[in-house]
Order: sequence, then structure tokens, then C-alpha cells
Amino acid sequence: MDLGTVEEFAPAALGEWQPGDAWLAGGTWLFSEPQPQLRRLLDLQAFGWPPLTAGDDGLEIAATCTLTELARYAAPAEWPAAALFRRCCEALLGSFKVRSLATVGGNLCLALPAGPMTALAAALDGVCTLWAADGTQRSVRASEFVTGNGTNVLRPGELLRSVHLPASALRSEMAFRRTSLSPHGRSAALVIGRRDGAGAVLTVTAATVRPVQLRFDRLPDAEELAAALDAAALPWHDDVHGLPAWRAHMTGLLAEDVRAELAR
Repeated sequence: MDLGTVEEFAPAALGEWQPGDAWLAGGTWLFSEPQPQLRRLLDLQAFGWPPLTAGDDGLEIAATCTLTELARYAAPAEWPAAALFRRCCEALLGSFKVRSLATVGGNLCLALPAGPMTALAAALDGVCTLWAADGTQRSVRASEFVTGNGTNVLRPGELLRSVHLPASALRSEMAFRRTSLSPHGRSAALVIGRRDGAGAVLTVTAATVRPVQLRFDRLPDAEELAAALDAAALPWHDDVHGLPAWRAHMTGLLAEDVRAELAR
């Protein structure tokens, strides 16, 4: 839709942030509803970041990388966990047209519980690089970037530059489960399990208002996993896509499926 209050569209540059500004990446959410507080859009594409950069230490995903670019990435054979890229991209509630414009950074910054890029980045121990308006930068674990339903750690004028996925996580064995109230509905519970040697990591999103991770020194049995989920006191999300009690029940079922797959 048209944003009638926007008076200027400009290439993004650090140090020029002012009230009424918004960083523009894909714009699939930004242009989906009125934004009366906005006066200027700063186009992140002006930075010219390469969407995906692989190295010995892992993969850097630019905030402006689209979901289609990520889903089509041909990962090295030694990175089996990269199979999650397509699975998580397809978990986005949107058409192929939306996925070709929507960006990894935009999905993370929107901070919706169902955000599949939040699930992916958190599950693979991603690290977010944030740029401040004065040119300084800081790093935040992807599992801690989203703080609640629609909230994140970004400060005024700060932007998400990239997410780095370490090679150690990309070499891991993974299992993915997702459910929603309808066949093509928004994710109501999404669980990703990762096995690192003897240990295991379980990441819960969509059912919770922020990502929650459970880490184990060894792969737990069914009873240990259920007890750990109960003890974690997960912050369940509550909206039209699922009541907290139902989300909790489904998370338990999905988590056990994930555990069983990793145990094979």
C-alpha cells in the first residue's frame, strides 16, 4: 500500500538517522499496513552487501539477503544443517513473490514469534552484527536478539548488518518440526533440534514469544526432555493462531519427534 506520510526516499547511510526514519530492505511488511509515524525511508540496498559469504569459519548472511536467495544457496556437502535454509524459508506465511523480496534481516527485526529466520538463526547459534548510527558495532547472539512479541534489542538508529552461522553448527545433524492450525497457516509451534557430538540443543520458537533453547550434555531420553520442557517455564504466545495450552502440548509432541529423529 502507499505510505502517504513518507516525504523522502534515500540511500541508507550511517550517521543520518532522525525521528520518522525507517530502514528499508524488502519492504514486504513495511508496505503492508499504514505507517503514519514515518517520514523517510532509508534504502539498505545502497550498501551493496553480498547476500551470502562463505568462509572456513561459517556463513555470513547479509540482512538484505532475500529468503529466495537463502533457500537456493548451494551449501558445501560438509554443512548438512544447511538443509534447514529451505525448510525455514518455506515456513514463512507468504507467496513466492513475498519470499523473493522479504529479507532475512527484515524477518528477524520484525520479531514476530512465528518468524522462521529467527528460528533458523537461533537454532544454528547465529551471531548478529549490529551497526549503530555513529559507526560503532556490537554482536548479539541470535537467540537473544528477539526479546518478545514484536520487540528486539535494536536501539534507535541501529541496524542489523548480518547474521553469522558458525561452521561448527552447520556441520551438525539437525531435525525440524513445525505445526499450525491450518495446512498453510502461520507457524504455531516450531522446534529445531541439533546434535553436536554427544550433546544436543533444542530450540523452540513460534509457540513462544521469544526463542528458547535447551542444551543437554547428551541426547536426553523422552522423560528427561519432557521434564526439561516443564522446568523451563516457556513464555507461551497467545493469539488467534493458537492458545498457550495447545501450543505447549504441540511443542511437547514436536520436541519428542525431534529427539527421536536425532536418536536414530
